[in-house]
This record gives sequence, C-alpha cells and structure tokens, in this order.
Amino acid sequence: MEVLGYRIPAIFSLLIWCVVWEFIGRYELVFIFPPFTGVLAEFWNLMGESAFHRAAINTLKAFSYGMFYAIIGGIALGFLMGRVEAANRLLGMWVNIFASAPLSSLVPVIMLLFGLDQTTIIITVVLFAIWIITLDTMAGVRHVSQSLVEMGQSFGASRWQLLYKIIFWAALPEILAGIRMGFIRAVKGVVIGQLLVSIIDFGRMFATYSRNLYMEEFWALTLVLFIFALSISFLIGELEKRVEYYAAQR
Repeated sequence: MEVLGYRIPAIFSLLIWCVVWEFIGRYELVFIFPPFTGVLAEFWNLMGESAFHRAAINTLKAFSYGMFYAIIGGIALGFLMGRVEAANRLLGMWVNIFASAPLSSLVPVIMLLFGLDQTTIIITVVLFAIWIITLDTMAGVRHVSQSLVEMGQSFGASRWQLLYKIIFWAALPEILAGIRMGFIRAVKGVVIGQLLVSIIDFGRMFATYSRNLYMEEFWALTLVLFIFALSISFLIGELEKRVEYYAAQR
C-alpha cells in the first residue's frame, strides 16, 4: 500500500484496525467489543491457565489426527480423479458438493453415528479439510506437462515411479496450496465440532464465555485460533514458494 508516494508495510493496516477496535471498546459503542488492550491482557492470562493447556492439547490432538487423514485421503483421491477420467466423472460432482456444502449441518449426524467423543471431532476436521485438498491435488495432477510424463515413459519408468518421481513433484505446489487451505478450514471444523458435539475443550470455553458475556476472554480465545491458523498458513505458504521454484526448475 502506498500513501503520498511512500510505501507503507501491510502490518500498519492491522494496527489501524486495532486502534479502531480500542476506540470502540473504550467508548462502549458496541458492547461485544471490549477494549483491545483488555483482550491482550486476557490473552496472556489465558496462556497461563491449566484449563486452557488441557483444552489446547486435546484440540491439537484431534486437529492433528484429522489433518493427517485429510491430507492422505485428499491427495490419494485427487490423484485418482486427476489420472482416471472415469473416477473424475463418478466422484467429481460429490466432491464439489461437499466442498461447497454447509458441513456444520452434518455434525449432528456424525455425532449419532460415532458418539460424543474425539472420534466425531476428528471426522469433522476431515470433512472440513479433505475436499479442498482433493480439488487442488486433482488440478495439479491434471496440469502436469505431458512432456514430463512422456520423458519418464521413454526412460522406462514404472507406473509407481511415474506417479511419485514425476507427477507428484510437478503437482506439489498445487497440493501444498490445497493443504494450506485445508488447515484453515480444519481450524473451523475442530471448533465447530467441539461446540456442536458435547461442548468440550475450546468449544466448552467458547460456550461459557459467550453465554456469560465474558467478551474479553471470548476474543482472547478467538485471537489464539487466529494466530494458530495464520501461522500455519504462513509456514506452508513459505514452503509453497520453495517448492514452486523447485518444480519450475524441473
């Protein structure tokens, strides 16, 4: 962003919103927005609470298991749809439906099938993340240059070698883009799952804060999730840049 010919770092845009938030909170213009300085103070208090530590560990476990299955399943399904046209015709419509559907409405059904425990949370994370990973993987596989495939075949590469040593690496930038978006969607999935299933961990904390109008605590916990999601997105984005350069060199 440039103002009067001077380039202003993007962080200043965030600072402007923080100042606006502080102004709204100080003058109590909107009751759900407390002063931003109060939210930051509660943020540090939250970091020291044992209840937060337990909730964070349980949430991170469910999130990690769900993302592991989403990545494995999404890449496998994306490769299948990208390389086999019959699979794309058979599954493409359903993948697109689930990618755009309001998946929160399916959580009660999952709860009835798998019970009120971490299994339902993990499946919810998978449902939120797997479809975007599948679509990006499929796009990456379908856009691999045919000359690379022909080169591998001319050197006698087996089908497995063709998939792993050529197609996978050439499609990796798009795969990582899908994983990055999947991580962001999975953060929503794990919290929604905890809220709708049995009000556990972060979901229980969100419900308690909102029900009792503890808005400083509510926004502090929201800030934790924002920082986590943005940090993961940034790290995978940096990996994308390195892989994209490597794939271009190939």
